[in-house]
Amino acid sequence: MGKPELREPAVAGQFYPASPAELSREIAGYLDMAARKTDAIGCVLPHAGYMYSGKVAGATVSRLIIKEKIFLIGPNHTGDGTPFSVMASGAWKTPLGTVPIDEELATALVESSGIFSADARAHQREHSLEVELPFLQTAGKGFSIVPLTIASDDAAALKEAGTRIASVVRDRGLLGRTLIAASSDMTHYEPRQSAEKKDRMAIEAIRELDADTLLAVVRRNNITMCGYAPVAVLITAAKALGAKKAELVAYATSGDVTGDHSSVVGYAGIILS
Repeated sequence: MGKPELREPAVAGQFYPASPAELSREIAGYLDMAARKTDAIGCVLPHAGYMYSGKVAGATVSRLIIKEKIFLIGPNHTGDGTPFSVMASGAWKTPLGTVPIDEELATALVESSGIFSADARAHQREHSLEVELPFLQTAGKGFSIVPLTIASDDAAALKEAGTRIASVVRDRGLLGRTLIAASSDMTHYEPRQSAEKKDRMAIEAIRELDADTLLAVVRRNNITMCGYAPVAVLITAAKALGAKKAELVAYATSGDVTGDHSSVVGYAGIILS
């Protein structure tokens, strides 16, 4: 057996500082460690550069109890790898340290689903999961991850993927010890008024815990929410594990930082419990 693969940071120094000290200072400025915590089953987190989405990510992570097992589900921006890709062994490195992959859970998901495949290629250059890790590392310690990327818009497959994740969690008695985090930004590069209108529709579907409505709203309104598929998987899994509500913690657009509202990207932080 070869040496376990170490996934090196792909976007340190671009989306977030590469210096551990600078990164820690920036994240500390976004987190409120005194915030009221929620025993969440899942969450939606943004994944842009921290100067744009860090405030939303920090407000949301501040509300979470960081569990010992974390499924990280993100969109596949690169086109590499398979449609439902699991990095099933090794570890992920960030400037704040190394996070192990939960190889038992990842392997169980691959072997039991018929949908997910063990494929590290999709993860090597993908930023959507990497940018979440420093926040989680700062807010919690000693957790392991199951990194998943999704490159499919097939509703039946997305819901089956969510059902399989829930089954793996439930069958191993890990409910209450597991967090499912879906990584997504919202509308991309539209005027603020248009972006906010579209994002309200998508957020409302998430708040209703309705994956079918989310997919339909995104398609019908041409909403450029890059992680709608991971969020549909999250909703399905969270409902199967007993989630009854979804709370919008924070929403912002890039225009709040740049002052340019003619073309913005939206960011939402949502907790499912």
